Amino acid sequence: MLHPELRPLISADRIQARVAEMGRQIAADYPNGALRLITILKGACFFLSDLARAIERDVSLDFMGIASYGRNKTSSGEVRVTKDLDSEIAGLDVLIVEDIVDTGITLTYLCHVLQQRKPRSLRIATLLDKPSRRIKPVDVAYTGFQIPDEFVVGYGLDYAERYRNLRDICVLAEGPAEGTPR
Repeated sequence: MLHPELRPLISADRIQARVAEMGRQIAADYPNGALRLITILKGACFFLSDLARAIERDVSLDFMGIASYGRNKTSSGEVRVTKDLDSEIAGLDVLIVEDIVDTGITLTYLCHVLQQRKPRSLRIATLLDKPSRRIKPVDVAYTGFQIPDEFVVGYGLDYAERYRNLRDICVLAEGPAEGTPR
């Protein structure tokens, strides 16, 4: 049942079809060796689960917590690690699995942190990309969907911890104020 404040943007069927395509491409690009999928908690967990199953080769998973903070709950552009990886990534092919690339600030920080740990390679896969909001350049290797500058929820994405469990990605009709954190 769709909430009246939501407008469908990407259906669950389209999401699953695109995730399957991305999984096949990633498996082809990484035919050998250890592939570590790293995701930022919490939003990308749904995408990570489906993508990991769509990659028909051995993969391992790890998680990080990242927070941006500022006055009045508005992102200041400062980023810090709140939960670090559980294992080393030196010498591994690493794929950061993200739910949405927006300003690029968090991913720029995360890539810098992870590069210092000397992975064999480091690339990014995102389900959603909003290039119109980019402040920092980000090289995304795998993109599910490019979307307009609207506040979206569902398939792991939330607003005030609501809507994560929606199967579709939807636009929140009365989107939050500019700068509101997820």
